[in-house]
Amino acid sequence: MTKREFCAVMGIGAGAALARPMTAWADRLRILGGGPDPAGPIEAGQVSPEWRKFLAGVRVGARRGHGALHVFWLHAAPAAAPLAVATLEEARGRGELLISERDRASVPSLVVENRGKSHVLLLAGEILLGGKQNRVVTEDILLPPLSGPVDLQVYCVEQGRWSVSGGGTTRFGARGTFAAPALRSKVMERGNQREVWAEVDRYSARAAAPSATGSYQAIYDKPEVKAHQDQVEGAIDARTMPGASGAAVFVGGSFTGLDLFQDASLFMREWPKLLRAHAVEAYGRPVPEVDERALRARVEEVLKQSGVARGSLRRNAGAGRLFEFRVDRARGAALVAEGQVVHAAIL
Repeated sequence: MTKREFCAVMGIGAGAALARPMTAWADRLRILGGGPDPAGPIEAGQVSPEWRKFLAGVRVGARRGHGALHVFWLHAAPAAAPLAVATLEEARGRGELLISERDRASVPSLVVENRGKSHVLLLAGEILLGGKQNRVVTEDILLPPLSGPVDLQVYCVEQGRWSVSGGGTTRFGARGTFAAPALRSKVMERGNQREVWAEVDRYSARAAAPSATGSYQAIYDKPEVKAHQDQVEGAIDARTMPGASGAAVFVGGSFTGLDLFQDASLFMREWPKLLRAHAVEAYGRPVPEVDERALRARVEEVLKQSGVARGSLRRNAGAGRLFEFRVDRARGAALVAEGQVVHAAIL
C-alpha cells in the first residue's frame, strides 16, 4: 500500500458526518491498488531559464472587478511559434481524450489517453466527473499527440461514493468544474487525501451546498452559486482585454492566485473555468474597499520574486518538465515544453 492509499484509507472516518454505516463507507471507499508514480527524479535547487526569460517580459495591465473579486490582466511576449494545445473540454468534445478508471480501480490514479494529433493540456485543479468517484487532477500534464495510455495522478473530491452510479461507466467526463484556489493549492502540495477532503468540506459549508456523497460538484450545481458565477463572468471577460496572457486575482483584498500562458489564445480558452473557480472563492464574501495601487504592487512583487526563485525540476507522465517553487507563502509551478512556458500558476 502506498502512502497516498494509506492516507486515503485513514481519511475514511471523516465521512462519518454523513451518518452512514462504516461498513458501507468501507465498501464505497475501498482502495484496490495504485499505479506507478510517473514523476521522474527531482532536481532540487534549480532555476528554469525559460521561466525567467518569460517572466522578464510580463507586465501588469488593467484591473477589472466585480464585488469582492478583482482581476489584473497580465501581458507577456508571445512565443514565436506556440504549441498547438487543446484544452480538456476541446479534446473531449472531439472524442480524442479518454479518461477512465484503472483495471484495478485506485483512488489516486486514473488512465488518460490522447488519441488526437495535437497536444492536450490538463491543469492542476481540473475536476473529472464520473467513474467510481469524482476526482481532481494534481498537477499540470501536457499529453503529446497519440500519447497511448498514461497514468494520471488525482485526488478524490467525492468521499462518499466508490461505485459506478446508475447506468454510468468507469469513464470520466468534465463540465468545466475547477477547484477553487485553496483547494487547488492543497492539491498542488500533494499532501494527504484527508486535507483535500477538508477543503472540499470547507467550501461546501461556506456555500451551504451539502451533498449526500460529499461531492465538490454540488457547489457548482447550486443555483445561487451558478448565478453568482454568471454575474462574475459577465463582468470580467477576457475577451474584453485582447492579448492578455494571464490574470492575477484578489478576493476581498487577499491574493488568491495567478495563471500565465505563453499563448494568449490558450489563456482565453482556459480563463472561463479559472474565473468561475475564483468566483466560488468570492461567493458570499463582503465587499471591502481596496487600494488598487497596493494590489498592483503585490502582483508585481510576486512576479519579481518568482523570477529569481529556485526550486525543483522534474518530468511527469506528460511532455516537458515542471518547475516548482515557492514565493513567500504561495506555491508556484511552471510547465515548460519545447522552450515555451505552456502554463504557470502561483497560489
